[in-house]
Amino acid sequence: MTLRRATSADVGRVTELVNDAYGHYVARIGGPPRPMTDDYADVVSRLDVTVAERDGRIVGLVVLDPRDDDGFCVDNVAADPAHQGGGVGRALLEHAEAAARDAGSDAIVLYTHERMTENRALYARIGYVEYDRRHYGNGVVVRLRKELGPAADPT
Repeated sequence: MTLRRATSADVGRVTELVNDAYGHYVARIGGPPRPMTDDYADVVSRLDVTVAERDGRIVGLVVLDPRDDDGFCVDNVAADPAHQGGGVGRALLEHAEAAARDAGSDAIVLYTHERMTENRALYARIGYVEYDRRHYGNGVVVRLRKELGPAADPT
């Protein structure tokens, strides 16, 4: 698997991947999760979007927003359902954490819908801690934070 910055040529596949990754939540939360409503041409041009590729095909993405009100933020992380459980999401989150450290942040934040219980369990397993809940539309968004230690010494 390789990681690289997304380009405008990736917008179609990125949009498709997000719809595939989040589509099963529509019925559970009563509408499309916010990432499904984003305009990815705008997102790719405005934010830091990294894609994960396997065999030349995009299988995951992470959108970073270092200007979020709560700090360095993972705005979206998604893996192609056919590749979930294969380390794609973990690699993208590790990339996000490294980017946050490189930007001088001592923590990283992300959020998820309260009914996305699988995501909340995964984030808790890898060190994210809930610190806030906010009403968003008809649902509640759970905000999570992970304290970042110093980067590993490569020597």
